[in-house]
Amino acid sequence: MEKYVDIIRNSFSGYWNYLVSEIINPSWTNYFYWLIGLSLLVFALEIIIPWRKKQPVIRKGFWLDAFYILFNFFLFSLIGYNALSNVGVELFNDFLGLFGITNLMAIEVQEFPVWSQLLIMFFIADFIQWNVHRMLHRVPWMWQFHKVHHSVKEMGFAAQFRFHFLETIVYKSIQYIPLAMIGFGIEQFFVVHMFAVFVGHLNHANLDWNYGKLGYIFNNPRMHIWHHSKKLPDEHPYGMNFGLTLSIWDYIFGTAYVPKSGRDMEIGFNNDNDFPRTFLGQIVYPFKKQEQ
Repeated sequence: MEKYVDIIRNSFSGYWNYLVSEIINPSWTNYFYWLIGLSLLVFALEIIIPWRKKQPVIRKGFWLDAFYILFNFFLFSLIGYNALSNVGVELFNDFLGLFGITNLMAIEVQEFPVWSQLLIMFFIADFIQWNVHRMLHRVPWMWQFHKVHHSVKEMGFAAQFRFHFLETIVYKSIQYIPLAMIGFGIEQFFVVHMFAVFVGHLNHANLDWNYGKLGYIFNNPRMHIWHHSKKLPDEHPYGMNFGLTLSIWDYIFGTAYVPKSGRDMEIGFNNDNDFPRTFLGQIVYPFKKQEQ
């Protein structure tokens, strides 16, 4: 037990020191400034070439989404996620130790070229995320948490970050085992994650882009707007276009749906007018008993 207490204590101090270092020591692998830089780049594109020209630059919910960026990517880890995840990893390793397993890696990728390591990690992580995203729409109790993301009423790049913090736990927990078995390092994860953040920014941005033929590979604003459609088609009662970075999974498994331009469609979900508009209200909402 003392070992886990030390892990928690060191996790809090370690993450605080990491966050301070990120802010005061800019570098090419600095997550804090990469996030700010990519956000400003896509925000500038929205201002210069907006798809919905009548939508305000500071759209409805913009400042709430800005706070979600701060909370989900920094404060949540500081409050406890980093400590919980470190304890979880140690508990999992201790559990494996009961069966004499000391190394989870089933495939060694360190000897592969860097580009192939990145590509393998990218495809595996994105396929897992696609499946988790489908679950968030199909499993009733998970949908109550995912409603936070779909409460966005006007789309913009920062809408990507409006999601309940428990989604982070679900995504990362399910990703951990397969990625750990392949033995990826932090450098590969950083590159893949920042690319995913950039594409996610673009998917939610007020931009009229579909990338042409590449739209069958990469998710894009014209495709993702349909994922947020308030009215769902009969053939997709649980939603469509679940890809986070790649669109190929939706085309392969029949969940792709882009019938026409969705520029002016209403987004959200049924009865979303009664959904909380504040950060605290949205965080608490899934834990309340919902009327049937």
